[in-house]
Amino acid sequence: MRGVYSSVTDIRRKIFTEIARMAYDGDYSVIEELPYKIIPGEVATYRESIFLERAIVGERLRLAMGLPLRPVDQHTILSTGISESAIAEKYYEPPLINIIKFACHACPDNVIKVTDACQGCLAHPCKEVCPKGAIDIINGRSIIDQEKCIKCGLCIKNCPYGAIMKMERPCAKACGMDAIQTDEHGHADIDYDKCVSCGMCLVNCPFGAISDKGQIFQLITAMNQGYSVVAAIAPAFVGQLGPKVTPEKLKGAMKAIGFEDVVEVAIGADLCTIEEAEDFLEKVPNQQPFMGTSCCPAWSVMAKKLFPEFKSYISMALTPMVLTARMIKQDHPHCIVAFIGTCAAKKLEASRKSVRSDVDFVLTFEEVMGMFEAKDIHFDDFTETEELTGASADGRGFAISGGVAQAVVNCIHQEHPDLDVKVHAEESLQKCRQMLKDAKKGIYDGYLLEGMACPGGCIAGAGTLQSIVRAKGAVNKFKNSSDMKGSQESEYAGRLKELVED
Repeated sequence: MRGVYSSVTDIRRKIFTEIARMAYDGDYSVIEELPYKIIPGEVATYRESIFLERAIVGERLRLAMGLPLRPVDQHTILSTGISESAIAEKYYEPPLINIIKFACHACPDNVIKVTDACQGCLAHPCKEVCPKGAIDIINGRSIIDQEKCIKCGLCIKNCPYGAIMKMERPCAKACGMDAIQTDEHGHADIDYDKCVSCGMCLVNCPFGAISDKGQIFQLITAMNQGYSVVAAIAPAFVGQLGPKVTPEKLKGAMKAIGFEDVVEVAIGADLCTIEEAEDFLEKVPNQQPFMGTSCCPAWSVMAKKLFPEFKSYISMALTPMVLTARMIKQDHPHCIVAFIGTCAAKKLEASRKSVRSDVDFVLTFEEVMGMFEAKDIHFDDFTETEELTGASADGRGFAISGGVAQAVVNCIHQEHPDLDVKVHAEESLQKCRQMLKDAKKGIYDGYLLEGMACPGGCIAGAGTLQSIVRAKGAVNKFKNSSDMKGSQESEYAGRLKELVED
């Protein structure tokens, strides 16, 4: 549903705006009033009850501040825990991805259903092809016995009118880890042993029942307390804040909401490219049959969870986010680094023990847009330009599926122009899983494998503001404007060793 502005999108953005406004003002007592501000009036607009609508908004407000969901069976005020969360550092209590159970529609899952389009035809091929005799013709219409149905789909394929459909939970269908289950009340439930926090369930739930936890409240608290906060902005940023915020105006716009400076994570992508190119040349095929890229945390965790025998085959290179954060903190030891991107899984990556000292906060573009709205920033007001410099076209191309592998190949060819580097790239965890299944059979021996959890790459992450097609065009245009084409040309390339050893 990315790129479609819906009521779910509207409510999400109002929540981020109000949390940002509350954080900037420093008056946390207004939290109890916010559900009434976001859902005004007396008549329900989206659900059967306005009280239910406000209760759901209340939980989403808490999650946006990093607070846990309240227990449904206990009386707890909305502001419970808010004082403890008003700190100038990361406030995170797992899990990252949460289902608001009373917002869940209890969608039917994996049900084959005959629709009203059934014409009661004479041939009734649906009945003839069913291997379990689950279809009967009653009053001229096909009826499926759900207890007999094995969901093989033959009836769907053979209905001449397309009158039979398979109903699946949108969140479960989008989950490449099969982590969405059904609880005893028919609501969606997450198996956190399987979940990799990619956020695809979040953006595919049409009821807005799934949300990740945010850090916008703590980030603004840090700004209010006078900390120097530097934004490390992901390569997918181009166009995310609207057409008026060009790359040249980005620094000015970000400084207007409290950031001290802005650094492209594409610089870290250049460094990651060099490290992965060296790893590939050293290890494939001498030490291992193939190598997987490291920059997408959801793909990397998925590979290690489902294919533990391949754990050492996923590159150990630090991700662009971490490399950029380390570089920033080397230059500004007392600053706070906030990674700004599209990715929900980056929030989880930044909470790892090995990373948390490098990256202080992770926000999505949606959350940052809430900061702009809270500050009532008008992008037309920005006339001064301050170009982003230092990154190559290859580094900026990390945002798009296939861009990471292409950057590594280009880097290898700078030193070994005649070397044939075989590459296979996949997007979405479902396809990435199949890629590793094929790798298990030896199909990709000698290959560099790129995995991206989101269909389209980082430009399609859970925190995007633009359609995938539009975002891809904007990134490509900015990428092609770079004076530097390869990672080796980056002015920061010489710092890789000290950053890795830091």
